[in-house]
Amino acid sequence: MEPMSNVDRGKKGEKQAVSALIAAGMQIIVQNYRCKEGEIDIIALDGETVVFIEVKAWSFYGVEDLKYGIDTKKQKKIIKTAKYFLLENRQYSKMSNRFDVVFIQNNSFTHLASAFTEGV
Repeated sequence: MEPMSNVDRGKKGEKQAVSALIAAGMQIIVQNYRCKEGEIDIIALDGETVVFIEVKAWSFYGVEDLKYGIDTKKQKKIIKTAKYFLLENRQYSKMSNRFDVVFIQNNSFTHLASAFTEGV
């Protein structure tokens, strides 16, 4: 069997993440949101909170290695992209928001709520 490409692993991970987030009661607003600032894997509602979610589906790194995959530069890019989304979608602009990371490895699912904040 041929090893899965990073793109395919990422797509599969995002699909798993969406299923798990819905099962946890979140409402998915959009997947793979793209704008001139960047991309966010999943944007969801958790009650009255808009959640911007980065999905990491790694086969050999552990959750303790997330700091390498979501460094300060990546966090700032996600935050800028989130601000752009809120400008484009004013119905969410007055709601609280947070930045989560979903980590998927070998079908295990770890959801890190409030993984980082704008004060980076």
